[in-house]
Amino acid sequence: MIEHAILLSAGQGSRMLPLTAERPKCLIDFSGRTLLEWQIEMLARGGVRHIDVVTGFMTDMVDDVVAQIDDPRVTITTRFNPFFKVADNLGSCWIVREQMTQDFLILNGDTLVSEEIVRTVQEDRGWPIAVTVDVKPAYDSDDMKVEREGERLVHIGKTLTAAQSNAESIGFLAFRGEGVELFRETVRKAMRTPEGVQHWYLKVIDSIAPTGKVGTVSIEGQEWAEVDFLNDIEIATALTDRWASR
Repeated sequence: MIEHAILLSAGQGSRMLPLTAERPKCLIDFSGRTLLEWQIEMLARGGVRHIDVVTGFMTDMVDDVVAQIDDPRVTITTRFNPFFKVADNLGSCWIVREQMTQDFLILNGDTLVSEEIVRTVQEDRGWPIAVTVDVKPAYDSDDMKVEREGERLVHIGKTLTAAQSNAESIGFLAFRGEGVELFRETVRKAMRTPEGVQHWYLKVIDSIAPTGKVGTVSIEGQEWAEVDFLNDIEIATALTDRWASR
């Protein structure tokens, strides 16, 4: 059981303006709870006990919401990324790298996942790094596309061709054993390059893939939603409405 999770919640969510003009995307309300609170709830149900939330845009608002969460199942720590305006989410991973000492999960700050998905990701399939993926008939230019052979991840990125793409990353990863140090050290090296601040952390995962130590975990048919555009709100709200009614 992995008890540590990192939430990458530093961004504003500029593609969702004007909704995010005065609050970060992770604090959008869904069925009476913020996106962040839904993430914490599902992670806690899935056995996570300590959560690091990497903040950036309007960090004080996020700090206030976290301070009001009184849940004996989890301890939550916010960690401010002062570079959130100039660095992509690889920078957020760099900020929290010192907390990557044991097995951990990473969840993008705009992804809603069910308790079932968390429990699926908690199952150890022997991969040092495991990328959670879903499958659909076709993938668009904004999807974080995945090429895989069996469970092994070959490539990950938005620019993969249609011929290469046979899954998409939902923004939820697990790191175990040697995968912890491998990722942490690769993040450190990437951020020491001139172009490091421009990259997503999944570019680091793509660079590790040739080692054969990155696998995939399919959650096909399970409930999740990405909140990236304004038209995602309706889909995500329908999902959280179902969760809230149970």
